[in-house]
Amino acid sequence: MLYLATSSAFSLSRPRSSHIVRPLFLLRRHLYAQCFGPQRGSGDGLCKEDIIIHVPLQFEWQFTMKILTYEHQNQVGTFLLFLSIILAVMAPTFVFPQNLQALEADDEVNRLFATNPIDITSIRTAEQEEFVKGVSLDLSDKELFCIEEQDVFDRVYSLVKGFSSLMPPCKFNIVECLRSNFSVLLPNVDLLSRASYSHGDDDGDSSPALDRVASHRNALKIYTFFLLHIVLTEESNTGAKSTSKVATGVRKRMPINAWNWEAQRSRILNLIANSLEINLSLLFGSPDPDENYLSFIVKNTFYLFENAFLLKDSDTKDALCRIIGTCATKYHYLAQSCASILHLLHKYDFVVIPMADAMSSAEKKYADGSLAMALIREIGRTNPKDFVKDTIGAENIGRFLVELADRLPKLVSTNVGILIPHFGGESYKIRNALVGVLGKLVLKAFKDAEGEVSSKSVRLRTKQAMLEILLERCRDVSAYTRSRVLQVWSELCKEHSVSIGMWNEVAAVAAGRLEDRSAMVRKYALNLLIMMLEHNPFGPQLRISSFETTLDKYTKKLNELQPEDHRDSNLHGTLSDDDTCNGDGEIDHVNPEAVAEEKPDSSIDNCLTQVEQEVVHKDSSIPDVGNLEQTRALVASLKAGLRFSKCISATMPTLVQLMASSSATDVEYTILLLMRCRQFQVDGSEACLCKMFPLAFSQDKSIYEAVENAFITIYITKNSLETAKNLLNLAIDSNIGDLAALEFIIGVLVSKDDITAGMISALWDFFCFNVSGTTAEQSRGALAVLCMAAKSSSRILSSHLQDIIDIGFGRWAKVDPLLARTACIAIQRLSEEDKEKLLVNNGNRIFGIIESLVAGFLLPENIWYAATDKAIGAIYVLHPDPEVVAVNLVKRCLRSTFDSSEGDNLQHDTNNSTVGVFTMVQAGKLSRYLYVVSHVAMHQLVYIESCIKKIQKWKTKKEKMGVEYQNVDRTCPTPADATKVSGINAELGVASSKDAILDSLSERAEKEIISSGTAEKNLIGYCAPFLSKLCRHFCLMQKYPELQASAMLALCRFMIIDADFCEANLQLLFTVVENSSSETVRSNCTIALGDLAVRFPNLVEPWTENMYARLRDPSILVRKNAVLVLSHLILNDMMKVKGYINEMAMRLEDEDGRISNLAKLFFNELSKKGTNPIYNLLPDILGRLCNQSLKGESFRNIMQFLIGSIKKDKQMDGLVEKLCNRFCGITDSSQWERIAYCLSQLSFTEKGMKKLIESFKAYEHALCEDSVMEHFRNIISKGKKFAKPEMKSCIEEFEEKLDKFHTEKKDQELTAGNAQAYKKKVIRNSDHFIVDRTVKEETSDTDAIEDGTEDEVIDPSVEASTFKLRLKSSIGVPKESFSTSSDLTQFEVDGEEVQSPKMAYKKDMRRSKAGKLKVKNKEVDVSTATRRNTRSRQSEAGIFVVLVQEASQLELGEPALKPIFELLAEMMEVANEPLAEPPADVPRVEPLRPADEL
Repeated sequence: MLYLATSSAFSLSRPRSSHIVRPLFLLRRHLYAQCFGPQRGSGDGLCKEDIIIHVPLQFEWQFTMKILTYEHQNQVGTFLLFLSIILAVMAPTFVFPQNLQALEADDEVNRLFATNPIDITSIRTAEQEEFVKGVSLDLSDKELFCIEEQDVFDRVYSLVKGFSSLMPPCKFNIVECLRSNFSVLLPNVDLLSRASYSHGDDDGDSSPALDRVASHRNALKIYTFFLLHIVLTEESNTGAKSTSKVATGVRKRMPINAWNWEAQRSRILNLIANSLEINLSLLFGSPDPDENYLSFIVKNTFYLFENAFLLKDSDTKDALCRIIGTCATKYHYLAQSCASILHLLHKYDFVVIPMADAMSSAEKKYADGSLAMALIREIGRTNPKDFVKDTIGAENIGRFLVELADRLPKLVSTNVGILIPHFGGESYKIRNALVGVLGKLVLKAFKDAEGEVSSKSVRLRTKQAMLEILLERCRDVSAYTRSRVLQVWSELCKEHSVSIGMWNEVAAVAAGRLEDRSAMVRKYALNLLIMMLEHNPFGPQLRISSFETTLDKYTKKLNELQPEDHRDSNLHGTLSDDDTCNGDGEIDHVNPEAVAEEKPDSSIDNCLTQVEQEVVHKDSSIPDVGNLEQTRALVASLKAGLRFSKCISATMPTLVQLMASSSATDVEYTILLLMRCRQFQVDGSEACLCKMFPLAFSQDKSIYEAVENAFITIYITKNSLETAKNLLNLAIDSNIGDLAALEFIIGVLVSKDDITAGMISALWDFFCFNVSGTTAEQSRGALAVLCMAAKSSSRILSSHLQDIIDIGFGRWAKVDPLLARTACIAIQRLSEEDKEKLLVNNGNRIFGIIESLVAGFLLPENIWYAATDKAIGAIYVLHPDPEVVAVNLVKRCLRSTFDSSEGDNLQHDTNNSTVGVFTMVQAGKLSRYLYVVSHVAMHQLVYIESCIKKIQKWKTKKEKMGVEYQNVDRTCPTPADATKVSGINAELGVASSKDAILDSLSERAEKEIISSGTAEKNLIGYCAPFLSKLCRHFCLMQKYPELQASAMLALCRFMIIDADFCEANLQLLFTVVENSSSETVRSNCTIALGDLAVRFPNLVEPWTENMYARLRDPSILVRKNAVLVLSHLILNDMMKVKGYINEMAMRLEDEDGRISNLAKLFFNELSKKGTNPIYNLLPDILGRLCNQSLKGESFRNIMQFLIGSIKKDKQMDGLVEKLCNRFCGITDSSQWERIAYCLSQLSFTEKGMKKLIESFKAYEHALCEDSVMEHFRNIISKGKKFAKPEMKSCIEEFEEKLDKFHTEKKDQELTAGNAQAYKKKVIRNSDHFIVDRTVKEETSDTDAIEDGTEDEVIDPSVEASTFKLRLKSSIGVPKESFSTSSDLTQFEVDGEEVQSPKMAYKKDMRRSKAGKLKVKNKEVDVSTATRRNTRSRQSEAGIFVVLVQEASQLELGEPALKPIFELLAEMMEVANEPLAEPPADVPRVEPLRPADEL
């Protein structure tokens, strides 16, 4: 008998599902049939007691099998067979551990774990390779489920655990095997699911399929776990290696057998994504897989999302997005996914676009936007204050919303209402994002035309509401949001998503934003207007006149088409259509708007174009546009177009101001906008474009490039003749400043060959009248452009020298006198060779023509001065001895001036000791003569300086050649005498003496221009004293203002030339510049003062205050020139910044915008010099501005600008202390407020805040003012924002201290006010205690006196209205003020004196009858001052009791009563004080004594 005893126990945890439990019933039934079948009674079978099978149907199945005895050994095989089946069904399953090492722990029964792991790191490389080959062979040869075998599982686990230590080929082999097996497993799972659906519910047939399901599920989990863990391991190693490489900076060469991990990674992740997309419901027994399985995949996927480098691989990124989308959407893993996505969005900015892609792909694949909607709801439920704290998270969330709206516009449009409340939040980044979301929705969410009419109306209303929100957001408090809204509007206009009705509203908003204080907002406003012009629905021409003409015609036609009886009502209907087109948002009036919105290229636009063409061609016929409705829509569109054209044209003054902006973007976009305006023929655009030429001198490269590009685009074309015509028209129409800029631009373009030889040839054709129809003015313009080009290339004029002489000074010069001036400019631009050639061929002719031009006085006066300027300049440039020609020219002008002439004459008396000559001189000729003389003198000075420079240059060149000669011949012996002579010259300083001689000659030559050192005077020297006397003749100058302008200009030129003459006439110059009635004279003298300050600084320095006084001149021209002159002198260190700089600061708020901008430019440039001089000047400027009658707003603007130019923290800290010290000694509350405002504009650092706290004693007396306290509160609020915790506590303590002190001060003021009110009340009630004493002077009334009646004391109630007692004392007033008694005595109408009451001192007031009779006639002689002082003291003391009684009845607290009683006590003290002594300078009046009275 064979006895076999065995005992086994299995414990397995499985999910509770029917398809796992059902096979156990089958197994148990089959086992009972075999073991306890029909042979049980014969003894061949096993007894029931021999085998005990205990199978409870629970999660944990306990199997206890016990074999005691059996008689038939042939039944052992049958038993073992069924036992193997049980073991196969009950194989251990794989459960996802928390980490890889957890697989080694056997903490659960019947769980697959690593029983015998191998340490790969301890194996040699060769052994590793053999080990990997063995595992790979098993995985390849065996079936897919071999991974469940314990041996294979242990070895794969060991390789995955030590994956980082494997060689690249080994890594590749193991990954490839696992990946290939996994890729084969997925189709098998799909086939298995299909087979399960094809079979019925037969138990016998379904048993093998269910076994395969368990195996497939186990294998799926194992492959997923190992492959995903390999990805995590390799990515962590890759990140560590990249970090170490960045740290060390050493780049290592990749090994030859290195494998392409990026490709393997994307394949693995795509396999995992594919595994989630197949039908897993059969494997897991429910639509949703095991939660551990999903959580493991999702958790690690989000972990991989944190790697920015990994997301750069598109395949990897797509796989990760698919995994997240599938898990969240298909398997409803929503809450955990939303939380993880929001965490990533708040933390990393690079996950925004991938997450949006994941949402979009999931929605499109599964037609389920639950994940996106859940995220939108979570974002909508977020507290807006959280976004203020987390700025990075707010920016990422905002970008995510915009990307989501771009990909899923319809889904977001249905949920956007959840996000709208965030427009009221403080985070501008969220508001920016919502603006972008609305823009995307308007562009994409309402494009489809499908659906019913009601749904279309809903969509239109929704779209209109979104557009209105966008219009409202244009006025957002944040500049970033305003700029973002303007960007969105630009995108909408570009995509034709703005209706005609709302077009003008958007244009008006954009035009208003051109004056925004933020440069960024102005930039996008300009860009929006550019886009609106490019995509406008009104046609290629936007001239106002064209629209008005066309509108009138079609309005008449509309009136004709309308029925006669309803014409008036239809006209009103047309206006309502216009209102609809203006975008009121009403859907009922949507006809013209819908036509324009849904059909941008509809018949309306075509008709507009046709109409404009008809207007251009002056055709009176009107094209027919159709029926009444179409005509009405066209009229409404024409009105909208006219309004748009007027709106754009009205922005031209603002655009001119923007071209002077300090922001480069303002200038660039303004130029672009003006180019578009010119392209669409907007009124005023051409004139505005000409104002951009001075910007060519800008030091900002981007601004100059913008000007140059605009110039090339507008004026330089491929047609040479057209280009030449454009350029000469510019030269004709430009002013002096524009001509200088045009010359600079043309010179640059010539050097760059942008102006070609063909264009130059075309200009010569215009000058020489070779082009038909050329006028003299066009010829002059062409020559002017050629002169500009010749400045860069002088050879341009070489080929037409004779033409310049013949045409420039010929008969055409009589037609256009300025042609001669332009010819003189051309002569000055000639090269040296051309000048010599011209002198040889036409020298005498040219100089004769120039003399006739200047001295002939044939040109008009407005042209003569400009022509003479260039003519004299041509003489000094062309002639080798210009002073010879200049002398003849001056003499000729002198003769022609003092000849007898007609017209306005003036009599001039030349004082001479022997002869008196009276000459009648014409004022105009005298003005021209003085101009010629002064201009020649100035050119002579310049000529002398040029000669000196030539000598110095020649000398330097000679010395340089001598040095080179010595270097070449250094080897040759030099003569001993030469060496000796050079040594002696060096010792004696002969070289320096030569320089001194040259300087002396230069000084002598300059001095001889006006006054020589000898008694002899030269030609111009005789004119100088005459000119000085003429300028002092103010009556004559006022009579002839043009003569005064010319004379003062000549006087200034003479003063610039000669120092003695300057000193003698400097006072005259300042007198004229202050008192002259002509602003031209004052302006010219102001400019001359700048030249004098450069030429003779020591002479002008005492008059600095008078120069600054020109900044207060009533003339705008004078103030502008004064700002320019002083800016030039100060910025170039030619004048020291003295205490009058406050005058320049006041120009910051000048009524003229240009002067204000020039002042701002000055202070900006001044702040860049050294250590910023404004820091030292600011306290002085503040003090002087406070003492001037300046408006509060102007003062604040000035100080805000000046303080804004100080950038250094150290200087800010210093200003805190300086401004705090200025509170000391100031009692004016307005100055307190202004100083406090300046303090509030500073940027406070920790050090600056400490200084403010330490200086509390300096400004504590000013804290009683509410305005001062408000500025200090602003300082504290700014300091709290960026203060550290320790400093923040100090600031809070300081705030409490300020509030407490302010409250105390206010209480004191309130108390003082109550006391003052009480005193007024006492004064009003004092009428009841007035005593009227009537002094009876009649000598006949002796009986009443004898009876002793006291007629001096009168009942107060009787004489209540006699007079009012006034007290001028107040709290805080010195006691001496109470001694003044004049306020306590008044006179009645009849002149009789009335004294104050003496009720409390009746005894002192009584007199004897005899005494009164004796002195009644002498009382008038008593000193009035003595009597009044006496009565005052008695009066104040007499009302003391009354004041006390009234104070007790006043409803005030004890603090309020205290100062009142103190006041009364002082009054009592004053009543007992002696009389105050009069000042020393007042004559003393002695009162009469009693003895004298007797």
